[in-house]
Amino acid sequence: MLDDSENDVSVSTMQSLLLQNPDIQDFLQDFTDLLARQLSLGGPDRWCAVSLLRERKAATAASSGPQALALDELQNSFTDGPCMTAIRENTVIRAGDLRSDGRWPDYAAAAQEQGVRAVLGLPFDLEDDAKAGLNVYSATPHDFDPVTVESIALQVEQASSAMRLAVRQALHSETARDLRAAMESRTVIDLAVGILMGRNRCSQEEAIGILKSASNHRNVALRDLAATLVASVGSAPARTSFDA
Repeated sequence: MLDDSENDVSVSTMQSLLLQNPDIQDFLQDFTDLLARQLSLGGPDRWCAVSLLRERKAATAASSGPQALALDELQNSFTDGPCMTAIRENTVIRAGDLRSDGRWPDYAAAAQEQGVRAVLGLPFDLEDDAKAGLNVYSATPHDFDPVTVESIALQVEQASSAMRLAVRQALHSETARDLRAAMESRTVIDLAVGILMGRNRCSQEEAIGILKSASNHRNVALRDLAATLVASVGSAPARTSFDA
């Protein structure tokens, strides 16, 4: 983590956070903690949270503290608000004073009851169907001047680059796990087919048909049935070349 004396969340900082936290949620948690501390240095308290949008519903992925979490969950309980608008329109949304901003009357009334006066919503620039936004909350009206907004937008842009990399890493890991599982399943099934060929003196195609028929008749997954057959031949479950 960087010292609180740092003024900006730089690209190198994002890379460092990503290396320390390959999990996207952990990365977002460190990002919101760091950003909230920096935004609150020498000024009013500001609270940060990241919302993910899935199937038109928002959920909080990370927050800088209990108050930020409560404020974000409050906003997510409404059908619309600064963050949802920022994500949907892919633009920065600033609510300078919720007492006079009439864009989200229901949400604005509820947020004011929690002491919120100004809200800043910024979308992350992600890929495919991934959608997320940063919320910055303040109890001070008109708290976010153009310089502050520009600085936060730059940091969100830098975080977006790191998040895109994290998503690719996650997809790569999932693909590798899926490939490993598929190859392991294929190995066990091939062993079972070989056993059936020896027992029944039949062809490979006929053995595969026997295995599939038994799988359907017993309503058991083909791999599980194959593993049971292989295990029945020896004293232990079948091992593949992928087992450690």
